[in-house]
Amino acid sequence: MFAGAVAGSLPVHRHPHVAWHTDRGVPWQQRFTVLPSLRTHAIRQQQSVRSRHCRAARSTKLKCCSESQNGNVNGSNGTSVENLVIIGSGPAGYTAAIYAARANLKPVVFEGYQVGGVRGGQLMTTTEVENFPGFPEGITGPDLMDKMRAQAERWGSELLTEDVEHVDLSSRPFTIRTSDTEVKTHSIIIATGATAKKLGIPSEEKFWSQGISACAICDGASYSFRNKELAVVGGGDTAVEEAIYLTKYASKVHLLARGEKLRASRAMQDRVLQHEKVTVHFNTVVDDAYPDGKGALAGLHTKDTKSGEGSKLEVKGLFYGIGHQPNSQLVAGQIDLDDHGYVKVRDGVQTNVEGVYAAGDLFDVEWRQAITAAGSGCMAALSAERYLTTHNLAREYHSKELDQAKDLQPEEKEKVAAEDQFDITQGRHKGQFALRKLYHESDRVIIVLYTSPTCGPCRTLKPIFSKVVDEYENKVHLVEIDIEQDSQIAEAAGVQSTPTVQMFKAKERIHHLPGVKMKSEYRNLISKAVEEEKASIPA
Repeated sequence: MFAGAVAGSLPVHRHPHVAWHTDRGVPWQQRFTVLPSLRTHAIRQQQSVRSRHCRAARSTKLKCCSESQNGNVNGSNGTSVENLVIIGSGPAGYTAAIYAARANLKPVVFEGYQVGGVRGGQLMTTTEVENFPGFPEGITGPDLMDKMRAQAERWGSELLTEDVEHVDLSSRPFTIRTSDTEVKTHSIIIATGATAKKLGIPSEEKFWSQGISACAICDGASYSFRNKELAVVGGGDTAVEEAIYLTKYASKVHLLARGEKLRASRAMQDRVLQHEKVTVHFNTVVDDAYPDGKGALAGLHTKDTKSGEGSKLEVKGLFYGIGHQPNSQLVAGQIDLDDHGYVKVRDGVQTNVEGVYAAGDLFDVEWRQAITAAGSGCMAALSAERYLTTHNLAREYHSKELDQAKDLQPEEKEKVAAEDQFDITQGRHKGQFALRKLYHESDRVIIVLYTSPTCGPCRTLKPIFSKVVDEYENKVHLVEIDIEQDSQIAEAAGVQSTPTVQMFKAKERIHHLPGVKMKSEYRNLISKAVEEEKASIPA
């Protein structure tokens, strides 16, 4: 009804390429819309001119700017220039990639790895997503992101699981640099999202990943939380969702809300308030956590915000659900930000720098939903396409559509061995049987990757870590342990969160690495362990 009302208020003259609105109430800048057929025509004219230039250039043995292999126009130093680079993944980044790729722009997407959160964004740490259209039975956050990623890849997006370390918007084409790659581009969509906030209590760092966590679906299955009383701090949808999820493992969950009522949606409030294993504590804040005699988290010092009275709450784990802060550090000082670090936009997604757009939670201070993030990603991609076409910068890439989407993570085709097929000469293994055999019989460095089925960051780390291990073929063993299937192994190893990587040499543990680290850190530690192992072997 809304779309029809708008259409009815704007009389349109039919034209094969231009829709012209004659209503005098519409600003002149908005009275016409260039249709896709005209954009394509303009691009083809531009390419025709470049083609003639190239033929002339070849006759004089000069290199034509439009003949670069991977880009459309050479930069001043001879490097190719991309149409569009998207920084960040999640609903905003992947939707932008889908739309840009379908427009034949072949976007380059830096998905992120560690800085600002893992590939796929906040939904990688979300359980059931029940309000995203098209999934009547609901879908997990990691599964939704995997589907979006596959769709972006299907249409020709170039996906790089790397952290962008530097962006230069001071000159055109823009420059984007990671630890492994440098790219020149005519336009940028920044979709770096937001990161979970921390409380900042005195003992936070001491207990981080050792009792305190910001990801219930990553760490909830840990042996240290099973059949224990746990606490979740926060009053919004995130906190309520985490509290409900943790009831799968905990004996009881305490939800600590600062205010007199919850801020979560009505449906989520009803669910948590009626749950027999959840107790909601209103007007309650956490002052600090305290240990038991062995140094493990034993409980919380809490305070009533009305009376100021302090008390103790005995729990074995504390999970955060207190909101997020925008990941705008990368462009701070180059584009306009508000006082809280959110990107300022106009006309929907346009920043103050022409050709640079923001999408998702990076600028959304109000709604912060997966569907609104996806919508802003669409807007950003269409805006970038219009900008490139208007300025004669776009180059179309025509590739045959794949009959089927590529495997979600083809590099994850694991060569694992079952118990009856165990082969000590292989480099990849799975499960406690393999780990025990290798521990006692192998002289290689053993790397153990602990994961859990619902852990979004684990999905990100596995293919990346696998590539790093590939560099040390016949020198290391990689063993994956599912902490739900092999909970005793995880408990014996002291693993309280996933993903966690441990390294063993000569039956001694030499490294314990919870969370997602930089590739260079994993590579350096493995190299050092392998070299030390080699040096210890008698000549």
